[in-house]
Amino acid sequence: MARILNIEIPNNKRVVISLTYIYGIGRTSAQEICAKAKIDENIRVKDLSEAQLSAIREIAKEYVTEGDLRREVSLNIKRLMEVKCYRGIRHRKGLPVRGQSTKSNARTRKGPRKTVAGKKSTK
Repeated sequence: MARILNIEIPNNKRVVISLTYIYGIGRTSAQEICAKAKIDENIRVKDLSEAQLSAIREIAKEYVTEGDLRREVSLNIKRLMEVKCYRGIRHRKGLPVRGQSTKSNARTRKGPRKTVAGKKSTK
């Protein structure tokens, strides 16, 4: 297992796919890293030389990844909640943030149903 940015990436996969195991690096970023390092995307990680791995490490340092990125995202969400904007309120209430309908769906954000007893008909 090769170690890049303190993350073990799988040896038996292609370089582009392995780099996506790092939080904050997707397919596009991985392709850019390979292009900058002048490494073929189809090479397996186990076939990379130490020089190629160090080149990838140097280029990957330029990206905001892992803990720093997670911290940045959580601080952004906290900021939205502090200023009490619409998105912040939705985050606080645990409802969908991006305008999705909540009448019939949104179970992922809302959690399992909380059944309310129905009205009894009086006859």
